[in-house]
Amino acid sequence: MMIAYKAFDKDLSCTSCGNEYQYRLGVWNEEQEANCGRNGMHCAENPLDCLTYYPNWDQAVYYMVIAHGDIDEDAYDSRISCTKLRLVKRLDRGEFVAHSLKYLLDYPLRKNNSHVHMDRGQARQGFVIVRGLNPIAKGALGDILGFAKEIEGRPGIAEIGIRVVDGETILPDTWYDIQGKIRKAG
Repeated sequence: MMIAYKAFDKDLSCTSCGNEYQYRLGVWNEEQEANCGRNGMHCAENPLDCLTYYPNWDQAVYYMVIAHGDIDEDAYDSRISCTKLRLVKRLDRGEFVAHSLKYLLDYPLRKNNSHVHMDRGQARQGFVIVRGLNPIAKGALGDILGFAKEIEGRPGIAEIGIRVVDGETILPDTWYDIQGKIRKAG
């Protein structure tokens, strides 16, 4: 059993390997076989990998799930396939960013997802995640800024942080660091 992440259409359906599945809340959703890329119920260890398959926040929902039963992986991002899957919690953008940062903290040596910006980044679709020695980010009102500050001189993440562009403490279109201090991009 393992915690993973899955994206769906808003009605909790999804197409996987050419098959349409309708998932249900509160029960174990089951499949006979789990061969990543061919069958089974797909999910990902890294929440950000869900954006590869469902990139549009306005058309999808994102869940923390439990993957159970026969579990298979194919080394294509952090995608896995399983024979049993249970939806645990629907994630809003802030929770999604928090879980994504936790993944970076737990697995700092794994290849970064393409949605992780190095050193500086600007929010798109409501959020941004930036990693580096002194990461900086900016966004529009309501955007979530996620930071993963690396350890100087060795691999690893020293600190993670989240800021919300609220228009009062964190201003729109202004560069901020992990501490919430205004910085110059350069």
